[in-house]
Amino acid sequence: MAMSKYDLTPRIAPNLDRHLVFPLLEFTQERELYPNDQILKAKIELLNNTNMVDYAMDIHKSLYHTEDVPQDMVDRRVEVVARLKSLEEAAAPLVTFLQNPNAVQELRADKQYNLQMLNERYQIGPEQIEALYQYAKFQFECGNYSGAADYLYQYRALCTNAERSLSALWGKLAAEILMQNWDIALDELNRLKEIIDSKNFASSLNQVQSRIWLMHWSLFIFFNHDNGRTQIIDLFNQDKYLNAIQTNAPHLLRYLATAFIVNKKRRPQFKEFIKVIQQEQHSFSDPITEFLACVYVNFDFDGAQKKMKECEDVIMNDPFLGKRVEESNYTVVPLKDEFLENARLFIFETYCRIHERIDVGVLAEKLNLNYEDAERWILNLIRTSKLDAKINTQTGTVVMEPNHPNVYEQLIDHTKGLSGRTYKLVSQLLEHAQAQAAR
Repeated sequence: MAMSKYDLTPRIAPNLDRHLVFPLLEFTQERELYPNDQILKAKIELLNNTNMVDYAMDIHKSLYHTEDVPQDMVDRRVEVVARLKSLEEAAAPLVTFLQNPNAVQELRADKQYNLQMLNERYQIGPEQIEALYQYAKFQFECGNYSGAADYLYQYRALCTNAERSLSALWGKLAAEILMQNWDIALDELNRLKEIIDSKNFASSLNQVQSRIWLMHWSLFIFFNHDNGRTQIIDLFNQDKYLNAIQTNAPHLLRYLATAFIVNKKRRPQFKEFIKVIQQEQHSFSDPITEFLACVYVNFDFDGAQKKMKECEDVIMNDPFLGKRVEESNYTVVPLKDEFLENARLFIFETYCRIHERIDVGVLAEKLNLNYEDAERWILNLIRTSKLDAKINTQTGTVVMEPNHPNVYEQLIDHTKGLSGRTYKLVSQLLEHAQAQAAR
């Protein structure tokens, strides 16, 4: 289908927990990007490795238009219920303790003290703590994300194994995302980032892979959290994360490019990002990255105008960018309107830097607006001090005021850039020296 041309689900899904893939499939189904049967089969395939047997049965009935389900699904359901009961019994002593507020008050920040106290006073040892992890994991696989999140949080407070604790944190993050608890999910994301950046991995490849997973998972949060569009730039644009994108996941440039475009505040890193877009054109490009290349690399304003129309389609059919919001009696996609407004501003600003006098009619065409709307839009920019210009209504032109660069500001910018590069070089040298010492 033509609409699926720019769909990134096949690239994003391998970097997600299988439960996080369901919201993407729901979106593609709603937008009819693929044949319905194809999406239902993909859902069943995903569900085969979870404990969400009832959901799998419902999809099977919908796909094959029958009330009958295969015997292996029926057997699997019996097996899941029995296993859940067994895990519940194994974790029961610790769960009972955790549900008692007076008992929980006895826990301290010192994990070793907690383990000793639990063992001596409540006969709860490593086996019961391990059972809590298995029970939480099983609850997650059954789709009970709320219970899983609570138990994983409590497990991490008692766990002394760093690897197991990290695994529990990934599970907790996934559960919070699936429950759409964006503030808590953001806290867990930052906690996980801190561990990934400071942990000694067996190989640097494992660390890069963890960063790539983290960035993919973060898309759910950043395009739903109030402050997400600023924070995605702060995360993705860090050297180590940007290097990981360029090396292993260039498709993530779509989301970083969008964040730069819709961000009200022009970021100093934007110029450097345009260079990245230019470098990566061979490994990934879509209408959004091509739009930036048209405006800032090739100064191709006709090309940018065509790309704007394609960008609209990309946004509407992207599960993160195309988030729908109900307003009164109709549905809107807030990011689409912001994107188009700022994209026009990008074209306009760049076009104005090149020309001193501009025909409003020509500009209207390049902005995909009619003459009156374009004139109103430009007047509004002048009125809100976003543009240093005047409109000559008799000739139908915009006359730009000369803009002489401030020498002191240029000097400060260059100094900042130089200190940034120096800091980066020193960091790389220190990392190299530490790696040599570790060997």
